[in-house]
Amino acid sequence: MTQFSTVGLIGRLDNDRARYSVERLVRFLATRDVNTIIEEQTAALLGGGFSGPDIRVADMDELGSCCDLAIVVGGDGSLLSGARDLVQYDVPLLGVNRGRLGFLTDIVPDAIEQKMGEVLDGQYAVEKRFLLDMNVMRAGRPVSTGDALNDVVLHPGEFIRMLEFELYVDDYFVTSQRSDGMIVSTPTGSTAYALSGGGPIMHPKLDAIVLVPMNPHTLSSRPMVVAGDSIVKILVGEGNSAVPHVTCDGQTHDVVAGGDEIIISKKPQHLQLLHPLNHNFYERCRSKLGWGGHLLDKS
Repeated sequence: MTQFSTVGLIGRLDNDRARYSVERLVRFLATRDVNTIIEEQTAALLGGGFSGPDIRVADMDELGSCCDLAIVVGGDGSLLSGARDLVQYDVPLLGVNRGRLGFLTDIVPDAIEQKMGEVLDGQYAVEKRFLLDMNVMRAGRPVSTGDALNDVVLHPGEFIRMLEFELYVDDYFVTSQRSDGMIVSTPTGSTAYALSGGGPIMHPKLDAIVLVPMNPHTLSSRPMVVAGDSIVKILVGEGNSAVPHVTCDGQTHDVVAGGDEIIISKKPQHLQLLHPLNHNFYERCRSKLGWGGHLLDKS
């Protein structure tokens, strides 16, 4: 008997391969005596065809309230979206990779039944990942909010123009800067946009936040790692010619104005991310980033 009695399915079904994987999962779960909840947009894209006493369709809130486990089929972007939606419900997430790089969604399609069977039998590892809370304050009042598993990014929107802003950590002034923006990343996001910007790779277990300037005007401006419980504030300059934007996980966007304060801190709730037992962060880096393997034995 599995410890997960109710399992939710969320799929970003933009291709036939992803739809096929969700259909396989539905059929497999039906053989394991678990209740299956298919997220309503996923069910609509599947076109129906699934029915039974142990299968129903629900919105994301009901899925989060009722499920013991949520499975996300798609790329890392799909899991990022699912994480933001479900973190408040403390539902463990498991990813099936139908995207490209797949740092977060680590079950490959060919092994769906085998790996899912192992997870349902209790053979899995759990990682806790923290998210970031983002609040935009204008004249002391909140005007927009968001959260991010990967990163919060200040950037100039469609225009390639420098932004001016000031950076504070725990109310201490750090620096003023002219650059294309700033990436504020969790350890989870350190292998995403922050890595492209020259930031360090951080082990997911670290309790830290990395600040990565984007194409800074001064070469001495380098990425900086701060404590995970730090409160990061970005004060947007008044004289920017571009319209600054703030983005969470590259998926939610807000326009900010001169004088606005972007406040970023660790979210109180943590995400539970499930992995197969053979999951290894360093092996994942080697395979996804093309790192070298063992040296040849020349003896």
